[in-house]
This record gives sequence, structure tokens and C-alpha cells, in this order.
Amino acid sequence: METNSFQPTLDYAKQLDALDNLSRFREEFYVKPDSIYMDGNSLGLLSKRAERTLLESLADWREHGIDGWMQGTHPWFTLSEKLGEMSAGLVGASPEEVIVTGSTTVNLHQLVATFYEPQGERSKILADELTFPSDIYALQSQLRSRGYDPDTHLIRVKSRDGRFLEEEDIIAAMTDDIALIVLPTVLYRSGQILDMKRLTEEAHKRGILIGFDGCHSVGAIPHSFSEWDVDFAYWCNYKHLGGGPGSVGGLYVNRKHFGKNPGLAGWFGSRKDKQFDMEHTLTPAESAGAYQIGTPHVLSLAPLLGALEIFAEAGIANIRQKSLHINQYLIDLIEHELGEFGFYIGSPRDDVRRGGHVSLEHPEAARVCKSLKHNGIIPDFRAPNIIRLAPVALYNSYTEVWEVVQKLKKIMADKEYEQFKNEREVVA
Repeated sequence: METNSFQPTLDYAKQLDALDNLSRFREEFYVKPDSIYMDGNSLGLLSKRAERTLLESLADWREHGIDGWMQGTHPWFTLSEKLGEMSAGLVGASPEEVIVTGSTTVNLHQLVATFYEPQGERSKILADELTFPSDIYALQSQLRSRGYDPDTHLIRVKSRDGRFLEEEDIIAAMTDDIALIVLPTVLYRSGQILDMKRLTEEAHKRGILIGFDGCHSVGAIPHSFSEWDVDFAYWCNYKHLGGGPGSVGGLYVNRKHFGKNPGLAGWFGSRKDKQFDMEHTLTPAESAGAYQIGTPHVLSLAPLLGALEIFAEAGIANIRQKSLHINQYLIDLIEHELGEFGFYIGSPRDDVRRGGHVSLEHPEAARVCKSLKHNGIIPDFRAPNIIRLAPVALYNSYTEVWEVVQKLKKIMADKEYEQFKNEREVVA
């Protein structure tokens, strides 16, 4: 499908839907008929397969009790490893390099505790000023725990425009006093993709370890962590991957680091055959499994079994192709239909630099989002002025995108948004 044949008509949207080779997967999800869901980059919709595998794990508990750890449809003892194997292709890694465990922030704590090794003047951590706040909190906490002041030892690369980061600026900040770099794969506000390959190469030239937060990219774009020689990465599984609210996170460690003792040790990081020896000396797993800490949250792991089946069938390359096309279609419609209403597209225009959502800026963004929800459209708001719209390749249609823009046009033309306060809800 080519975007250069763009037409702003409903018939054109229906033609695109007829050509969509992923449209059959829409039936896999619980899509409300009276609503259009554009928030899959915050929480993905429930799939019928995710529901099925959750219920199967509940049945394992009901039927087997404690024997569910080794028996049943999905034995719990190796569930994190199985899901790591199922996730590996999405991040470009070998199965041994991926484990599904913890949460985004817990996994970041683990990885920084493991790989941040200050020596002499090389004692600072490099991040950026646009990253998700939880990452900054964790990095500040880790620095304090080592006796360093975050005000002097956490370096945050500045954005030139408040939307994007320039790789040149990040590279310039890779000075001799940097011990570790932690960056997002995709910026959560604008959707900009960072050049992970280039940044990893530049960090390693300077003897610096580098890791990435993949929360806004895993399940939306292909990755090649192993090929790029990334040292570590971590991500959540409840956004594009549809693992459900509070879904267990993912963690990648380059195999060249296997054998490095975990900074935060726990019994589920044990080698499997040694775990129940109950010794007071840890024998770590010889894989990314070593960086697990506590007992896995089985009922929050189980939906991923079904969700990842869908990704294996659809293929991440196909998902990315449709995601790029449907997001470009959204941008084209916005420019054609909403030009008079003061919107600004705050996402990269270049496909190589744009992730899985479109960031739409407007001074009245909070009340516009409330008006959209009042009209059955679920967007996402980020203070102070961003409406994030994420047409998800597996369940959103081109017709839905057309309808969203038409509804947004009516909301603005009729000033429907003025009935709402221009402030965020408790959960934005």
C-alpha cells in the first residue's frame, strides 16, 4: 500500500482495510463495537488467546495445587524462561538472553545494580531529559545508594526543542566520566526512535556500557539487540504486546555478560537444578535467568502466552509495515482535515525515526481528550498539551482512523471540548 495515493474519503479508508493482510487478527481481540480504542501504546486490548491462557493457568492451580509448578498445561517453574524464548524474536536476541520477570522499574534497578561499576572519575550515569520519570527516579536512587549526588552524577542530555533528541548531542555527552548509559528506544511523548545501533557503537568505542528502555517499542518495531551488541534492555509487556494491566516485564542481557553476578540477588535467579538445594550460596543461572529476583507472578505471566502466539503468527515485520502505513494515513488525515484548528504533529515525519504512535499537540489537549472519550474514542493524554493516538496494527482499522479524525474535526468546529476542564484526570 502506498501513501502517495492518499485520499481523505471514507471509501479510500475502506479500500485500505480491504488490502490489509493483518485485518483477520482484529477478531482475536475484544473490540467494543461502540468505541474506538486508540490507546494501545498505554494498555493493549485483551485478546481472546491471552484470556484463554490466563484461564488455563487458573485451571492448573485449581487442578494441581502446588504441583502446578511442574505439571499442568503451563508449568510455572519454567514459565519465565518459556516466555523469554517466545519474546526473543521481537527484540532480536537468542532465547537465553531474554527473561520475562519483574517490572520495568524493578528490572532497571536490577540492571543498574549489576552493570553500574563506578571507578575513579568514571562514575556518572548518562540519561536524557525526555525519558519516562520512573527511569530517572530509579537512576537517582541507585546513585544515592552508592553515595553519589544525583545532581552531579546523573547527566541528562538536553533536547533542542522539547520533543526530540539528537544522537550527536548524546554522543557528545559520552565523556570520560560516564560509567553507564541508559536511554529509551522510543521517546514516550513524541514517539521518536533513537538510533540504537549507532549509539551502542559510540558508547563501546569509549568503553561505556549502554542499555535501553524498550517500553514504547517492543511489539511495535523490530529490534536487533544482539546484532547491535547492546549490553542490556528492559521493557513492559502491557502496551503493544497486550499482556494485561500489571503484566510482568521483560529483560535482555547480552550473552557476553553471562556469568556476571546479579546486583540484586534472589532465589529465582538460581540455576534451575540448584534452586531447591536451599544452599546459602547462590549458583546463578547461566543465562538472563540469573537476573530474576523473586517468585514469578504466574497469573500476570499467563496472558502473555496467548498474546505472544499472535505476534509469532502475524510477524513483527508485518506489524511494523502496517503500523507505519496507518500512522502515516493518520498524519495525512490530520493535515488535510484539521489544519484550521491549531494542532501540531509532534512526532517525527521520517518512518525510520517514528515509533508506533502519533503525538498531536494542542493548547486544549486535556479537554479535547475528554471530549473524545465522551464520543466513544479512547485517546491518551500527556501533560501539558499532548494527545497521543496509537492505531495498533493488530486490531485498529483504517476506517476507525478516518472516523477518529472526523469526530475530532466536529469536536473542534462545534467547540464541544469547552464543556470540559482543561486539566488531566488522576490517571491521564
